Amino acid sequence: MFCDGCGAALQTDQTFCSRCGKQLMRAPFGYPRRDRVQEHVRLLGIFWLALSALNVLGGAVLIILANTLFVHLAGQGAPMFLQPLLSFVGIFILVKACAGFLGGWGLLQHEPWARILTLILAFLALFNIPFGTALGVYTLWVLLPAESEEQYEALARVA
Repeated sequence: MFCDGCGAALQTDQTFCSRCGKQLMRAPFGYPRRDRVQEHVRLLGIFWLALSALNVLGGAVLIILANTLFVHLAGQGAPMFLQPLLSFVGIFILVKACAGFLGGWGLLQHEPWARILTLILAFLALFNIPFGTALGVYTLWVLLPAESEEQYEALARVA
């Protein structure tokens, strides 16, 4: 690299020319690098909204079946514990879906609390094969590392 004022040879870390004293202007190469969280947080939010919509459908179908089909089957000799058990599981799935909607919306809005909520949901989603497992692993890969916390907090401050 050479000074454009006097032509003297320059070191890469110099800010002034040692011969003529001219300040050196350095143009950045390429585009500014976006961090990993900034690149993936919008997609994560959309995926959490989509998975939560699927969970709402599953939870609603389970509650409807528990309170219609299993009520009638209980009179015909089916175990009595199935109807309350399936109702409880359906309600749990609906609550998890509401939390997923909240987490997805929070990620899209860069809310400070959304990262922690989504990480908790990601650990629970690991048991929901195949879509929940895939989304849980992807969420943990994006939001769990220590540098991800700093990058997400920076995004939340800007928003």
